Amino acid sequence: MKTMLLFLSIITSPIWPLGPNPIVGDPFIIINKQSNELAYINQNEIQEIFPVATGKSNDLTPEGKFTVIVKAVDPYYRKKDITGGDPKNPLGTRWIGFDAEETDGRTYGIHGTNNEDSIGHYVTQGCVRMKNKNVESLFEVIPLGTRILILNSNETFEELAIKHGAMKK
Repeated sequence: MKTMLLFLSIITSPIWPLGPNPIVGDPFIIINKQSNELAYINQNEIQEIFPVATGKSNDLTPEGKFTVIVKAVDPYYRKKDITGGDPKNPLGTRWIGFDAEETDGRTYGIHGTNNEDSIGHYVTQGCVRMKNKNVESLFEVIPLGTRILILNSNETFEELAIKHGAMKK
């Protein structure tokens, strides 16, 4: 039932256009596990590239196209019962959850960290980790429904964005 309500709220939302997604100009995120970088694309151009941390092994961070379905400020860390805002919370200050592997946006996400030295490394259990200031800035500009592409590639972000319909040449 929750999934159906979420789906209905996304397709009827005034903040997200109906139709194919992404269309050129829509917000789009590409995460390249090879370089451990995240590109935020909007209005037909790469707005910013951020360093990230990804899975300890290549199979931990899922690859494919996903959709942002949950956003949370000061997320609660369920595995170890750590409240949001606690300096010991490994999720940092923001959670941007996506629907990888048919999950509800609470299993896989882009999130902050309480260990910024881990950024740029292969250390996570599958999530994409960012510096808190970077995930806070990304959190503010992407709406629910934003598409995410995660892959391992030698191609540039521009090549990938054009190939996947997020940018025109």
